[in-house]
Amino acid sequence: MSKKIGLFYGTQTGKTESVAEMIQDEFGSGVVMLHEMSQVDATDFDEYEYLIVGCPTWNIGELQSDWEGFFPELDDIDFTNKLVAYFGTGDQIGYADNFQDAIGILEEKISELGGKTVGYWSTSGYDFNESKALRNDKFVGLAIDEDNQPELTAERVKAWVAQLKKEFGL
Repeated sequence: MSKKIGLFYGTQTGKTESVAEMIQDEFGSGVVMLHEMSQVDATDFDEYEYLIVGCPTWNIGELQSDWEGFFPELDDIDFTNKLVAYFGTGDQIGYADNFQDAIGILEEKISELGGKTVGYWSTSGYDFNESKALRNDKFVGLAIDEDNQPELTAERVKAWVAQLKKEFGL
């Protein structure tokens, strides 16, 4: 696997960061490069053909603060021909009306800028009311709920990374 993957994440409580590290470990040594959004500039995206975008949904359906601050800069990035996968952390019980909204907001914007979404994830096993992350009854990416289903996180990451390896052609 010579094609490197850039994983760009924002984290508020550390949950999204720990999931990013699990994804990195699951891909294997040297495949995924982690980039925390508080330390990223637009040119960092240029060196990757494959991207993974991680963002927790914050407050009531909002982007995590580093992603929110970076959001306008997405317009400066050419996502054409890039395959982009998304993962989010959220609380499906406490925030059932906007579970995983943040990855839906980012996916919509990045798709408008030419990114091709991969890594769609089934809503099976989740209990929520609404989400901006739904497309054709699937999540735009991996939905993680460390608040209510932490015992499922490792298994979900493993299955999703196996799916991504196929979709990225690795």
